[in-house]
Amino acid sequence: MKQKRVAAIHDISCFGKCSLTVALPIISACGIETSVIPTAVLSTHTGGFKNFTFRDLTDDIMPIVNHWKQNNIEFDALYSGYLGSIEQVEILKEVFDKLKGKDTFICIDPVMADHGVLYGGFKPEFPKSMSSLCAKGDLITPNITEAVFMLGEEYTQGPYTKEYIDGLLCRLAKITSGSVVLTGVYFDDQKLGAGCYNVKTGQISYAFAQRIDKMYHGTGDVFTSSLLSAYLCGKTLEQATAVAVEFTALCIKDTKENFPDMWYSVNFERNISKLIEKVK
Repeated sequence: MKQKRVAAIHDISCFGKCSLTVALPIISACGIETSVIPTAVLSTHTGGFKNFTFRDLTDDIMPIVNHWKQNNIEFDALYSGYLGSIEQVEILKEVFDKLKGKDTFICIDPVMADHGVLYGGFKPEFPKSMSSLCAKGDLITPNITEAVFMLGEEYTQGPYTKEYIDGLLCRLAKITSGSVVLTGVYFDDQKLGAGCYNVKTGQISYAFAQRIDKMYHGTGDVFTSSLLSAYLCGKTLEQATAVAVEFTALCIKDTKENFPDMWYSVNFERNISKLIEKVK
């Protein structure tokens, strides 16, 4: 039996529980070997912390990839998240081409915006560049802001109609070669979740959990990392989406109820055992 292997390409925020410090423990806990390519090192994530340190690792990405190639290291999946510049986006295209094997699954979380606004430091042309990277994905997991920005459309606040989200999923499917899981979907004030367009079946489905009135950093990384883990463990894309929605909501609920001082992220660690049960 061969253990599956993922290459996770994200930044390292040394404190704050996001990006690699979320992807690595979640995917590994699900029994998947997780290799990493750090794109930058920050003392904390950028949400709510001041005077954080930042070291750009753009120049280290291709040497790592080339060394892996020299050693014939192969991957079942490549998983990219936050990329800090258009230069890194362009490099990732080459990374995918070099590391993708016949059956390698490429998952792209186009982290760059939320609530109708680009994250700090991103220029207006960044979404177009990210869209071109998403063309190489077997799965992309944007939130609604990232989706409309990549499509060149205007952001509107929800609640949304099913017809609107269905249309958004179909339009997103045209910019990628693969499937789409759209996060931050809600049709009312009670439920929040994700819409899933499966490119293999052409079908759209939805997964929802009880909406929790609290915002935490890092939940997108928790969501996509658990979704990819469930998928690689043999769940269908629809099942994996439901697992990710339920697990992310569980982490948010637990944090709100039991860890009031943890504003910077969610306590996913003590809930990982429940995720492992779900992906079996």
